[in-house]
Amino acid sequence: MILRPATRAELPAVLALLADENAVVDPASVVVTEAYERAFADIAADPRNEMLVLVDDDGLVLGCLQITYIPGLGKGGAERALIEAVRIRADRRGGGLGRELMERAVTRARERGCALVQLTSDKRRTAAHRFYASLGFTGSHDGFKLPL
Repeated sequence: MILRPATRAELPAVLALLADENAVVDPASVVVTEAYERAFADIAADPRNEMLVLVDDDGLVLGCLQITYIPGLGKGGAERALIEAVRIRADRRGGGLGRELMERAVTRARERGCALVQLTSDKRRTAAHRFYASLGFTGSHDGFKLPL
């Protein structure tokens, strides 16, 4: 398995993973809108953002996540890494790919010098919470969101 930045050609596969976490969505059925194109281009051009994919030897996208590196004055001025949009193909779950994806992302953040990795997860995703806890993440804070 290879973890690397997503290419533009893989954008439909990433969007397919994000479209429905409980089903395998055919990337050919995904409509790549101008907004998605713009967002992907912005992520790819920003040195503080990475859209990463986990691919098999045949180039099939098995998982993805986005890391945003956030500078801050806390933690001695060190960056923190925010992980979002974590997905593994529904038909490939349970075999350790999610653990591999997350462990590699944490290693990537550590090597960059980040002092902390943080993530949020919908309160209804209790299985995901158990998974993140098994990786050493703790539910230390409550998060709040304000839709705009």
